[in-house]
Amino acid sequence: MLTAANHGFMGQALELAGRGLYTTTPNPRVGCVIVRDGAVVGTGWHEKTGMPHAEVLALKEARDRARGATLYVNLEPCSHHGRTPPCVEAIIPAGIKRVVAAMQDPNPKVAGAGFSLLRAAGIAVEQGLMEGEARELNIGFVARMTRGRPWVRMKIAASLDGRTALANGRSQWITGEPARRDGHRWRARACAVLTGFGTVRDDDPRLNVRGVDTPRQPLKIVVDSKFETSPSARLLQEGKTLVVGAVNDEKRIAALKAAGAEAVMIPNDSGKVELFKLMEELARRELNEIHVEAGTKLNGSLLQAGVVDELLVYLAPSVIGDSGRGMFSLPELTELSRSTALKIREVERVGEDLRILARI
Repeated sequence: MLTAANHGFMGQALELAGRGLYTTTPNPRVGCVIVRDGAVVGTGWHEKTGMPHAEVLALKEARDRARGATLYVNLEPCSHHGRTPPCVEAIIPAGIKRVVAAMQDPNPKVAGAGFSLLRAAGIAVEQGLMEGEARELNIGFVARMTRGRPWVRMKIAASLDGRTALANGRSQWITGEPARRDGHRWRARACAVLTGFGTVRDDDPRLNVRGVDTPRQPLKIVVDSKFETSPSARLLQEGKTLVVGAVNDEKRIAALKAAGAEAVMIPNDSGKVELFKLMEELARRELNEIHVEAGTKLNGSLLQAGVVDELLVYLAPSVIGDSGRGMFSLPELTELSRSTALKIREVERVGEDLRILARI
């Protein structure tokens, strides 16, 4: 029976897993708590690829006290050889009596195999405790493993009447400093930050994470059909940048590569970037979460391509008017029933602004 104490121990495991929010990619965020006679005897969390998994660290701390204990973990223990040995090979000989996991690993290489090996060794296995919270923590990993595309979160800063910039393109700053700082925390958890050529041309952004204590900078991705991004653009000056185009301009591609960028072509029949295939390519590169900060046109194109999962919208207490630029460039609708339906998940105040998290 899963009591309040079980929820408390799984809550600790999830809190530990959350410590890897900015660092574990492409691996999932995993935390582990080992409990014997009602007392915690070992804890661990996975920090980054190649380092020990949460279960191994918790077992190392627990030592002999792991015998006869219960192990709480937010994701099914792995059963395959990857960059590190399988966790089940550490759990079984340690004498763990019971494993409580929040969810099954969506990775096809595991997908229940870890549970089966534990049960075959005589270890009791229970799953499903706080599964919703566990899925949210690793939503990008789950998306990549189950559908072959990353989780795409689109961040937009706008006035209360939905304007993201003036008619001349100026947008600094619509929202206040607390909202901008909060936006960097969402950038930090992503595997990549994606924008379009228009934003690079108009704003020359650095597109990095600032003001957040993170040892890792996300990959920067520019959707640029004609490879028009300047080799002197600020986002090319530090970190890794991927420029995705559709027109094979060898001279421009060579200049971007000389500036340190990687350039790939993923064209559609219209000479633009095929966005759905782009997302499949990013999944192939083991990217779990994509954070979009783009302009009206690319926002609309991504929405139409059906690759956006979530909107992260900051609304400022101001009005710009119809002359300002909107959030999405989309074809005109003739019926309200054809509008994109959203489910509001969170509404919070950040400084003087509102932050809205909505799912498609």
